[in-house]
Amino acid sequence: MTWKTGTRLDPESCNEKDLGKFEISVRDGQARLGKLYTKHGVVETPCLLPVINPNIMTIKPREMWDKYGIKALITNSYVIWKHENLKLSCLENGVHKMLDYPGAIMTDSGTFQSYVYGDVEVEPDEIVSFQKNIGVDIATMLDVFTRPDMTFNEVKDAVLETINRAQISIDSSKGIMLNGPIQGGVYHELRRKSATEMCKFDFAIHPIGGIVPIMEQQKYKELLKIMLVSKSNLKPNRPVHMFGCGHPMLFPILIAMGADMFDSAAYVLFARDGRLLTPWGTEKLSEIEEWPLMMPAVSNLSPEDVRDMDKITRTEILARFNLEVTLQELARCRQAVRNGEIWQLAERRSHQNPALREAFLWLITSPAKIDMLPFVLDEKSASKDVGKERGIWEENWDWFVTAQNTPKKGAEAWGGLDTFNRPHVEMAKRRLNARWKSRKNGKVIVFYGTSPPWRNKIGDLINRLCGLDCDIFISTPVGLIPFTIEDMNPWAHIEGPSWIWKKGPDYSMLRVELERLGIKDRDIVTIDISNTEDLHKTVFDRIGHSGNDSDPELRHSQSIIDKLCILFNLDYKHSELICKQSKFVMSNTGRVKNMIDYQGSHLFSQRLVEGGLSLTVNGAKRLHQLRSMEIPSKLPDIFAPKPGEGPPWIVVNSDAEPFIEQGRSVMHGFVIAYDSWVRPGEGVLIVNSNGKLLGFGTSQSTCQDLKYFNKGIAVKVRQGCP
Repeated sequence: MTWKTGTRLDPESCNEKDLGKFEISVRDGQARLGKLYTKHGVVETPCLLPVINPNIMTIKPREMWDKYGIKALITNSYVIWKHENLKLSCLENGVHKMLDYPGAIMTDSGTFQSYVYGDVEVEPDEIVSFQKNIGVDIATMLDVFTRPDMTFNEVKDAVLETINRAQISIDSSKGIMLNGPIQGGVYHELRRKSATEMCKFDFAIHPIGGIVPIMEQQKYKELLKIMLVSKSNLKPNRPVHMFGCGHPMLFPILIAMGADMFDSAAYVLFARDGRLLTPWGTEKLSEIEEWPLMMPAVSNLSPEDVRDMDKITRTEILARFNLEVTLQELARCRQAVRNGEIWQLAERRSHQNPALREAFLWLITSPAKIDMLPFVLDEKSASKDVGKERGIWEENWDWFVTAQNTPKKGAEAWGGLDTFNRPHVEMAKRRLNARWKSRKNGKVIVFYGTSPPWRNKIGDLINRLCGLDCDIFISTPVGLIPFTIEDMNPWAHIEGPSWIWKKGPDYSMLRVELERLGIKDRDIVTIDISNTEDLHKTVFDRIGHSGNDSDPELRHSQSIIDKLCILFNLDYKHSELICKQSKFVMSNTGRVKNMIDYQGSHLFSQRLVEGGLSLTVNGAKRLHQLRSMEIPSKLPDIFAPKPGEGPPWIVVNSDAEPFIEQGRSVMHGFVIAYDSWVRPGEGVLIVNSNGKLLGFGTSQSTCQDLKYFNKGIAVKVRQGCP
């Protein structure tokens, strides 16, 4: 062995007031990096809890702590309860000493054994009390397993029985953290009922149960449906645990949909069968001559070497290989969340397994989306039963999309048709469609044929067109945008082959996109700008006008006006009033750097990375003065956009006021009200209960997060306003 016992310090218990709490440290849409506070340390999520069979420990728990840095594992309390020697040892010394593991320990209750072997011989209150008595960190109530082959009434009875056992189990837990599993089989209305009802009880974590047989049959589409309907009906301040899911291939898409914890014995079970886990599927040791991934466990061995070993040694080596691959993929997912790229990782993984690809296509090509994402029509046929579950998609997709951080920073890597379906791209389009309005009545000019920056190629031409009664658009690979926001993410930040910019727009598609922007029955002029020779003459001939004198100030002003509408939810009149007689400080790249109003106050700065706007203190005060609505007084849990009402307000209690004025972040637990259109990644104004402006910053939260979380950062404050 290359590791030594005790090479890592044992964890410290969390503060008593934090026990059982969960907080988000980083988010990417519904994906999140979090911290779960336990008596045996802080468990960082998303994480894997390896399943430990106390009778057969192929990899010792202590090695998992010392060598692999695993902070939590799961074992089965029913197995311990059934074996007298294990039971007596745990009752006398505790489960941590019996397993020789210093980290957090979760235990299952015997529900899965009931699925495999039939009924278990223990009562719900008895098994929870036993878990408490052996000192587990996180216990699990004895729920009723629901198989995919069960009838609706059978599953309904199981769900109701699980709900009936909830309070009994909580009373028996006497203060330890308790899992409240979500059941419902393949019946989505029952999954919804289970999630809604189990949320009413004081559980610490909600595992999604009954999914092992679905995964065993590779019914991944059904798995995503279950995940979507369950997760969207659960409180966000409780981690979601995918019971029995430990195949690395599934991690990216489930984490993107909000999964926080995984557990599985697959790393050992597959090893016993001579199978290797990989992020793209499973491979057999008997069929390979080279390792699919070079992991530490096999770095000095060949597949042939391992095949020649005795079964016990071979199983141990393959189990380490599988565990290392699993941990590596989880690390890759966590980094993708930090980078804001978890959806792209899920997208790439979907291409590596046919069943997973079918599931991914269901998620992105529901008929409810077709009117919004017509570009996927060619690929829609890949999923034969698209539309059969329209209701699931319609009811829950908004929950998924409105949690996306927009605008994102950095480039948007081109991924073919999948690019159109990325939820953060869709959210950007929704925001544009809701907040941008045409102020013209004449022709619609659509430029296409070349990549950004367009201002360098046709900036002077646009200066001459700005004062005309026409709307000017750019056709990008992911849709139309007004020229005024020609530098905004994602439209101007797509990295891909040059041909994606050269294709001319489809006329019928232009009509659809323009209608979404509120433009109907107007003449459309499409102009290829890949060749700029005689471009001015071509454009003016096509529109029947000689143009105006070049007026860059007008273009800059219109750009800021539109960005104020789109990014800060202002109406056009207020945006125009703010920009009236303003002056612009330009960057070396020909973009507006700072906006100075007619009184000489610096209000806004452009973020050159993604084309957004940053507020100054004077800008925040100006936006605060425009508010006509009453001060928020409620805690809505559903996103409800109200275009034109300005940036959302976050109301904090009096304890937080002095800290916000000093520029400190707004913490969950101090928020007492907020507007229903608050979203992650968008600017907010922070006020007290009297409406006084205390500061401004960027929301890290959805409406649901603000309502339910009591730990962690709710708003990152850019600057206080004392």
